[in-house]
Amino acid sequence: MGPLRTGLTAAATALLAATSAAAQDACAALRPGWSGDAPASVFDETLALMMTPLSLALLVASAAAIRFRHQWGALIVTLAWSFWISALVLLPPDAARLAAAEQGCIGSPTLFIALVAAICTGMIVYTTGRQARPTDTET
Repeated sequence: MGPLRTGLTAAATALLAATSAAAQDACAALRPGWSGDAPASVFDETLALMMTPLSLALLVASAAAIRFRHQWGALIVTLAWSFWISALVLLPPDAARLAAAEQGCIGSPTLFIALVAAICTGMIVYTTGRQARPTDTET
């Protein structure tokens, strides 16, 4: 049992070292500014997801829909946000993202999803036309 146990221990150690190196490479590729001191927080992940080019483009489109009070524009932007969130949540992550999450440089996107939901709700409510009440019109 001695040589077998030694061989298994050496193989497990080599596998862990290779996995750790792959995780380090994943974090270096996905989150270059991550220091490794602590796991990524919800705020870090929200900031990282908001700074993606697609999120920035959708923020600009949201601001334009709000600025011009365009109902159909707000609806289209809300659908685009929902497709982006669905892609983040429903598509299976690749190996690099799994390794980065295991290492701790990718956090939970919960706050990002809540923030986007608030933006979309605000857009829809703000761009919805105000119905005239019977007391508002003078007869």
